[in-house]
Amino acid sequence: MSSSDIFLGETIGTAVLILLGGGVCAAVTLKSSKARGAGWLAITFGWGFAVMTAVYMTASLSGAHLNPAVTVGIAIKDGDWSNVPVYLAGQMLGAMIGATLVWVAYYGQFRAHLTDPETLGEEPIEGPGPVLGVFSTGPEIRNTWQNLATEIIGTVVLVLAVLTQGLNDSGKGLGVIGALITAFVVVSIGLSLGGPTGYAINPARDLGPRIVHALLPLPNKGGSDWSYAWIPVAGPLIGGAIAAGIYTIAFA
Repeated sequence: MSSSDIFLGETIGTAVLILLGGGVCAAVTLKSSKARGAGWLAITFGWGFAVMTAVYMTASLSGAHLNPAVTVGIAIKDGDWSNVPVYLAGQMLGAMIGATLVWVAYYGQFRAHLTDPETLGEEPIEGPGPVLGVFSTGPEIRNTWQNLATEIIGTVVLVLAVLTQGLNDSGKGLGVIGALITAFVVVSIGLSLGGPTGYAINPARDLGPRIVHALLPLPNKGGSDWSYAWIPVAGPLIGGAIAAGIYTIAFA
């Protein structure tokens, strides 16, 4: 596959991933949304179906990594880093496009939520803003080592599942059955390990939308929690590398 195919596939696929994944977070969170309050089960299945849709849509173009941790894991397994920068660039651009499309689709809901006195309260907003969770993750309890460990553990499960489910003929992405299984793995990770941090398990999924949150003209949006932002980037990258090591030792 060519560099242009990889970049295009990763941009489109990651945009769809974030549009649908961020979209379910917006649907459950924002006032005047028909799905408001649907809960964690809706979010986890929404993200799982988002992964499935994006992978099936773009696997033929780029292998549909859609996640720098997956790209790093495959690169370590294969020893081929030549296209890693192209994958990462497409993933970051796609994540930012997807997050922007969530804002467009829920524009009225964002405004209703962020101008409602019940949402804002009487005190000035400090720290993470009231809609940051639509865009990126955050911990329920701030404990650096625990938050980092949770992201590492969740990503090890994800990337090891990707590597063991059978790659496609090019060896650069998931096969058809592997894509379906991995979508359910994402649901499982969300249900079992998502409680502490919101399970980023994907640096582009967290960092790209966090940048969009910082840039969008959302009223009363509050902070983007940059002090935490390194954890959902570093944790998944470390997890992807560990998963590749486990695969090489145990399965190769």
